[in-house]
Amino acid sequence: MRFSGRGSEFAPGKPFTSRIAYAAAPVTADPRAENIPGAPAALDWDTTLRFRHHLWSYGFGVAEAMDTAQRGAGLDYPATRELIRRSAAEARSVGGAIVAGVATDQLPPGPASLDEITKAYLQQLHDVRDAGATPVLMCSRHLAAATREPDDYKRVYGELLSQSDKPVLLHWLGEAFDPALAGYWGNHDTVLEIIDEHRDRVAGIKLSLLDADYEIEMRRRLPEGVRMYTGDDFNYPSLICGDERGHSEALLGVLAVIAPPAAAALRALDEGDLDAYDRALTPTLPLARHLFAAPTYHYKTGIVFLNWLAGHQDHLTMVNGAQSGRSPQHLLTLMKLADEAGLLPDAELASRRAGAWLTTVGLA
Repeated sequence: MRFSGRGSEFAPGKPFTSRIAYAAAPVTADPRAENIPGAPAALDWDTTLRFRHHLWSYGFGVAEAMDTAQRGAGLDYPATRELIRRSAAEARSVGGAIVAGVATDQLPPGPASLDEITKAYLQQLHDVRDAGATPVLMCSRHLAAATREPDDYKRVYGELLSQSDKPVLLHWLGEAFDPALAGYWGNHDTVLEIIDEHRDRVAGIKLSLLDADYEIEMRRRLPEGVRMYTGDDFNYPSLICGDERGHSEALLGVLAVIAPPAAAALRALDEGDLDAYDRALTPTLPLARHLFAAPTYHYKTGIVFLNWLAGHQDHLTMVNGAQSGRSPQHLLTLMKLADEAGLLPDAELASRRAGAWLTTVGLA
């Protein structure tokens, strides 16, 4: 299989300034370790951290230890804590921006009380602050299972926000990304009420509902100074561009694979060149919609596959054996869309790797 190598046209350039954009970064597993379902996560630290430098070089911040890093899908909390610590140190070394996920995944699976959930959240909040990253309060499967009414969310989040010495980001991950989070907040007004009550402690909210109309409605209802961060991997070009009443910033998993053209698009947006913005970003949308197709929670497999083709890592092994999460046919389509979007800068490398992979899966 041959590729165009068109991605070589997108080189790092001057920082973009009109939007804030964080790329939710994947992790690279150690292929020599027992990264099978149920085993503790073992990472290739050098490759994992080198990829973060790639994102910083294009002007993106890193959203660390989010669902793209297989949080809640094989990345256990000891590995998560070490990942945040190492990434935050690397960010300081280059002046890169970093936020990091705070959850309750150090608790064992199964029922937990609201007090136990709050304590788990607070432990991770302190770990992220001690590492030097901005906390992102992620949705908790334990909390989703334990709540009986919207006030339970207000109680837990109120305690977390009252104990945060600096503003944090909230995070709303929809059911498509994690079925265990169905019905989170109890109703959609609950999170807005939490933000309004604690607006001095909330810098923004990341919304991953794959519902562009609701995101626009919600961002128009946010208090002044609280930013909307789109996590909509289906509709990000229009949401980031915005309209006469505002725009969304970005905190996206897809940015981990489209960083070069996305950076070019955001620099064009700085200049007010909407045609150049569309030329760089719109071709990535078919890839993103395929990458995040149902079952959406397996999108991490596609991200790692594309990063392997692009030369960011040397193998396809994933934490928890997640490399089996997508079919060969899905990945075959994905590589074609990646080439069309200009995401494979080294055509020779990508072609060689694609040929080897096609042989192993019986599609050669």
